[in-house]
Amino acid sequence: MSVIKTSPHTMTYGNIRLFAGTASMELAQEVADQLGISLCGRDIIEFTNENLFVKLHASVRGQDCYVIQTTSSPVHRNLMELLILIQTLRLDSAGRITAVFPYMCYGRSDRKDQPRVPITAKLVTDMIEVAGADRYMTMDLHAGQIQGFFSIPGDVLSGYHILKPYLASKLPEMHNPVVLTADLGFAKGGRRYAQSLNLPLNFIEKRRIDNKDNAEAMAVIGDINGHDVILVDDEVDTGGSMAQAVQVSKLNGARDVYVAFVHPILTKNAIEKLAAEPVKEFITTNTVPIPKDRQALFGGRLRVLTIGPLLAEVIRRANEGTSVGAMFNE
Repeated sequence: MSVIKTSPHTMTYGNIRLFAGTASMELAQEVADQLGISLCGRDIIEFTNENLFVKLHASVRGQDCYVIQTTSSPVHRNLMELLILIQTLRLDSAGRITAVFPYMCYGRSDRKDQPRVPITAKLVTDMIEVAGADRYMTMDLHAGQIQGFFSIPGDVLSGYHILKPYLASKLPEMHNPVVLTADLGFAKGGRRYAQSLNLPLNFIEKRRIDNKDNAEAMAVIGDINGHDVILVDDEVDTGGSMAQAVQVSKLNGARDVYVAFVHPILTKNAIEKLAAEPVKEFITTNTVPIPKDRQALFGGRLRVLTIGPLLAEVIRRANEGTSVGAMFNE
């Protein structure tokens, strides 16, 4: 494994201090290995009354601290861990604190789309700031406007940079491949994949019913008959929409179907539901950890691509005060 070397002469906020929440231990260790540093010690204890207690093993005064903790299930436990870790670092006089949450919970609650409902994504961003974060780092927010909920600077990275090279490597074995989005809401994301892979773009029209998790997939906009299909989305939660999208693809004449998505939320029986569908390969990332026994249910058809090297390089650049956009020619 290559190690990213940091230069002490270019650091602007002290040395990197990397902390892991219990939801992202493997990912945080990979980031630490990439940076050539060790994870910082901390105790996270849950008392019998379910209250959490955090204690650092060493001082972080004046240091550049990063807390890696995804906020997937159990959502409220993981979110509180993130907040308490941040506040602990703030009270120990850390020089700068960056909250690194590869997946942000409550991302779908980003607006008042009906009377008498909250905007919970805004509440979450407020809590992260109040806890003491100076910056944030995340992957593929469900809605772009959530960036505006933060008053602190941050880096919103894209799993596109992880998924796209792998999909490009698969093209030679595909037959007349096309890109298909699971719904119109991901049309812009789908266009990005289609343009970079030089493939036609198609859409599935989907209508959501009330506030229920399940949604009814309707019809394909475009031509996928006789084509291999790369079905893309930002996240898969219950798996219902994606399973319907696969079924609609097949009904419209698709050959092999490849399913690619960034966040594998996979709640309830999502894996069992998806594994029952005629999918050639499922491609995702480790923004949300999938236990090995759950991965096995895909029967060898699951490919999990790691975001570790990407996070490590962005953390190094943030520490040195150099451009992150330059990584992507932006």
